[in-house]
Amino acid sequence: MARAACPYTVAVRRSAAALVLGSFRSAVADWNDVPTGSMRPTVLEGERVFVNRAAYDLKIPFTTVRVAQWSDPSRGDIVVLYSPHDGVRLLKRVVGVPGDRIEIKDNKLIVNGTTATYVETATRDRDSAVLRETVDRRGHLVAVGSGPSPPSNFEQVVVPPGKYLVMGDNRDNSFDSRYFGFVPRSEILGRATRIVASVDPERSFRPRFERFLKALE
Repeated sequence: MARAACPYTVAVRRSAAALVLGSFRSAVADWNDVPTGSMRPTVLEGERVFVNRAAYDLKIPFTTVRVAQWSDPSRGDIVVLYSPHDGVRLLKRVVGVPGDRIEIKDNKLIVNGTTATYVETATRDRDSAVLRETVDRRGHLVAVGSGPSPPSNFEQVVVPPGKYLVMGDNRDNSFDSRYFGFVPRSEILGRATRIVASVDPERSFRPRFERFLKALE
């Protein structure tokens, strides 16, 4: 008859497993739960997204200390970052990279003097029109309100070296670089690439199966 492992041994094994898993999530692959609608219609409330923590670099687990780097975030990437405002983890889209000149006029994004192209879709997101925004041949959906709002105009800024300008796809309802400024490269944790699972908080957390494993653009 096999002897049962002593409680101390079991605790050590569990602690070691938790440390390995935590280190993997911190440095290689993680997920991020989305509680707000700032990235609608791309990412909805109640969704969990996969985050590639090694998309741009390798960091020491549980820190933002970088030990190796192979790329930098590109304009259009969806990234997870620490907010410069309060340190909270956020999900946003990179709109400006170092050296870019960024401005918004009447809810139209202007990058380095060129206005993004917009194509209206047949759908709406609550009270907002859903448009396909394209910058440098890279497109994605955004939600834009019908009337003027404080975020609909943003004076031109130049993104400094080592920093990024991020915004939510829900342009009228996102706390982003228009409010808290540029994001240091060191505070960008990884790239979000896919929706892992989706539930609707307004419908008793009913699964949205059609959005499971959907790739993010």
